[in-house]
Amino acid sequence: MSDETNTSAAGADIAAQAQFTIQKIYVKDLSFEAPGAPMVFNEQGNPDLNLNLGQKVGKLADDIYEVVLSINLTCKLGDKTVYIVELEQAGIFGLAGFDERNLDFMLGTYCPNVLFPYARQLVSDLIQAGGFPPFFLQPINFEAIYAESLRRRAEQLKAGSVAAPAAGNA
Repeated sequence: MSDETNTSAAGADIAAQAQFTIQKIYVKDLSFEAPGAPMVFNEQGNPDLNLNLGQKVGKLADDIYEVVLSINLTCKLGDKTVYIVELEQAGIFGLAGFDERNLDFMLGTYCPNVLFPYARQLVSDLIQAGGFPPFFLQPINFEAIYAESLRRRAEQLKAGSVAAPAAGNA
């Protein structure tokens, strides 16, 4: 029984040592274009919206990381581009005391979740300032995106390990 107590106490100590801090949140790059303005304001129809998300992680120093959430939103009416929004919302985060798996999880899910509300507000404000109706990015499940990326990584590793012996035999 004392072993169980010591084990859970050790786990609590490790968890207590992990620290997450937000050091800075900022816009790294921003672009808004309305190439068809002002004529596009007279166009009627259902807009076609194409949203692309991306994420980059860079290590700045020991336990200090920059996470960049990129959003590229294009709105079209037929073959005419109504507007284009390109945004890189970034943050500098301190992550200390995490094991490799939890560090990867924090950088892949928690940090983008912190950045997303800033990006959503900025995208909405830009579109409205461009003379268009407000657009609100819907919530994004970064955990599902992360799980999909883990699945793809596992497939690539599996394909790489299967392909490597086959290439060696050829």
